[in-house]
Amino acid sequence: MLSSADYIVIGVYLAAVITFGLKAAGKQTSTKDYFLGGKQLPWWAICFSIVATETSTLTVIGVPAVAYGGTLTFFQLTFGYLAGRVLVAIILLPRYWEGELSTAYELLGRRFGSRLRRISSATFLLTRLLADGVRLFATAIPIRIIALAAGYDIGYPVIIITIAVATAIYTYVGGLKAVVWMDVVQMSVYLFGAVITIILAVGLVPDGAFRELSAAGKLQTFDFTMDPIAWLTSPYAFVTALVGGAVFSMASHGTDQLIVQRLLACRSLADARKAIVGSAVFIMIQFALFLAVGAVLWMYYGGADLTELGLGRADEVFPMFVVEQLPAGLAGLVLAGIVAAAMSTLSSSLNALASSSVWDIWPERLENADDARRLAVSRALTLFWT
Repeated sequence: MLSSADYIVIGVYLAAVITFGLKAAGKQTSTKDYFLGGKQLPWWAICFSIVATETSTLTVIGVPAVAYGGTLTFFQLTFGYLAGRVLVAIILLPRYWEGELSTAYELLGRRFGSRLRRISSATFLLTRLLADGVRLFATAIPIRIIALAAGYDIGYPVIIITIAVATAIYTYVGGLKAVVWMDVVQMSVYLFGAVITIILAVGLVPDGAFRELSAAGKLQTFDFTMDPIAWLTSPYAFVTALVGGAVFSMASHGTDQLIVQRLLACRSLADARKAIVGSAVFIMIQFALFLAVGAVLWMYYGGADLTELGLGRADEVFPMFVVEQLPAGLAGLVLAGIVAAAMSTLSSSLNALASSSVWDIWPERLENADDARRLAVSRALTLFWT
């Protein structure tokens, strides 16, 4: 059961995020500052920002659910992610850096004309808007469930608006620089929450639980089947995970403005390559951590199925443990981590949507505008997409 201390922790977290985000913003004088951080951001911060951006609430509660309901073979996807990002670093990044590009779609414009550039950008704007709507609502679901369990009837609109407003404040003022540094902070928060959960849950599991976990085959991490039929039907066969993960990662990290924007904000091509490959390595660590959460929760609940726990979906297991077992204050911190995952993705999307709107959709309208005018329009578009 959540206590008043937990809600205080969440409130302090939101206030701290806004305050730190505004301080980290620095002075914005041009669209280059606002959308690319003046190309002065360190590669390791960009690396962590990439990880935080691709980590949503669905990841934080969904990956443990995969381990609870199945095995650890989901981890194989990370090898595909690594392969895909290495290919992006070798093939695509040099093309982006050749012409001092500002967006991923500017390259298409130079090779195939402005029409294709606008179509690609418009597709990004639409799909990103729809995807983030789903992610933001998905964040509100566990928060509302947890609040109801604690006796607080907080509606979805209140949760969604609170997260959106808090995120929009520092994104509006500070642009990409504030977004990147807050991504680093927010990633630390949700990872700390996962570590705390593992430590406390391990202390609560009964003797012999690890042997039961192993005997049930829950520790299987690789599936090296050579059956071609299985490659097409099993989502976690190694070949399937490697190829699928690589193709997905090449698309999401090589052509999507959400990620490419960060890579273009690096100081050099070498830094951009370190950032994208480093993000793949860190995703491996992060997925291992989230899968460990699911495995430990399986041991704690004795492998009980969802009906025995009174749950409808496996992704409710982690939130239930937070509500029922974590001490006052720590439960609020873990819940803040769930919120942090949502805010890191949302802030990145707002800035990317605004940058693509300014540079890809309406570049001619701002061609003769001064920096102050362009910056004002950029901030207005950030609010519009919120």
